[in-house]
Amino acid sequence: MVRLKNICFSYRSFEGGAHEPKLECVFGDFSMELKQGEALAVMGESGSGKTTLLKLLAGLLKPDSGSIEGLEDRRISVVFQEDRLLPWYSAKDNIALVLSEKSKAERDKKALELLCEMELEEAANKPMRELSGGMQRRVSIARALAFGGDMIILDEPLKGLDAELKKRVAERIKRHFSTILLITHDEDEAALFGCKRIIQASEFRTA
Repeated sequence: MVRLKNICFSYRSFEGGAHEPKLECVFGDFSMELKQGEALAVMGESGSGKTTLLKLLAGLLKPDSGSIEGLEDRRISVVFQEDRLLPWYSAKDNIALVLSEKSKAERDKKALELLCEMELEEAANKPMRELSGGMQRRVSIARALAFGGDMIILDEPLKGLDAELKKRVAERIKRHFSTILLITHDEDEAALFGCKRIIQASEFRTA
């Protein structure tokens, strides 16, 4: 189980050359739990702190106070809101970068298998700049599946995909991961991932 206890976090800025930082509170005494094998959705408007939650769980930010428990020795895969792909690499090579297989042939084979899962086998050797936004999104998902781990955090993972493709991609992600934290603004997307529980970002400062 992953547990956030009494998390407080504020962004600091020195707008206008101020000597004292201006604090923008994102989390105020916020607590939540994510159980092993659970799919949990976090919903809210843009700018409400959903991506900040991802960064706290991924260790990219540290809370001002409070604690995050249950991540020790836990491998977390992340699909960020931005695809974060290397544009000069092919789709296959972007995925192969995170694979642990010893030989290039083994890495290429595994990368191709994951691209097939994302229905992108024909794009395997194409550089990212030649792929559409929806295709690049699926490459970033395939890379997260390649990385593997104990849980996955997904930030608006299905943007740019049509309704039927969203269903198929969500099902394939669920085959790889049973513990899922989904950041979204779409209730239908939460249903695709089987989220039984939804946390509203409005609770970040009131929980």
